Amino acid sequence: MFSPANIDFEMGETSEQTIQRMLSTYGIGSKLRRLRLRKKIALVDLGKHTGLSASMLSQLETGKMVPTLPTLARIAMVFDVGLDFFFDDESRRRAFTVVRQGERIQFPDRPDSPLPSWYFECLAFSAQQKNLQAYLAVFPLRTAAETQPHTHEGFEFLYVTRGEMVIQCHGQDHELVKGDSVFFDSSEPHSYRGVGEAGAEAVVITTPGRP
Repeated sequence: MFSPANIDFEMGETSEQTIQRMLSTYGIGSKLRRLRLRKKIALVDLGKHTGLSASMLSQLETGKMVPTLPTLARIAMVFDVGLDFFFDDESRRRAFTVVRQGERIQFPDRPDSPLPSWYFECLAFSAQQKNLQAYLAVFPLRTAAETQPHTHEGFEFLYVTRGEMVIQCHGQDHELVKGDSVFFDSSEPHSYRGVGEAGAEAVVITTPGRP
């Protein structure tokens, strides 16, 4: 259903700012500093090994600068660790992640769509190793002709939190209102559209298909 790939960012934050903000949640700078101190290597010496200036390394450690992947790979090779060292997070491995409302970004169903059938926000975008995807979706008013059926592997659960909408599945229209829910095999062609006075809002959960 929803794919976060190749999507436009909302106005108010550039794509670079969003990437910087998301990378900052991994605490790469503090991990680099702990690793360097553990190995008892001075910034100047680390700079000689990596070809990076001590000033730049200091900015990386203090979080004033977020490293590019080539830069991080160069540092990882010096310390003989994998890139996963900098992106690993024990708190995320314990499967507890808070996502604040203001941290989420709303995307259209397709970046090239002149008339999106829905807009969505990823409710757990920063959680790692998820076996499900959770979204808050908004379905604006649309006609049947303005929506296109689509498919994706796995299963889908949808719970309407506001308004009215129609989901078409197995060639039939099913009208849903606030408080209604639906579960279905999402490999079957399906589409959505908002109806009523103001469309609808829903929580959507998708899971991968059977192995």
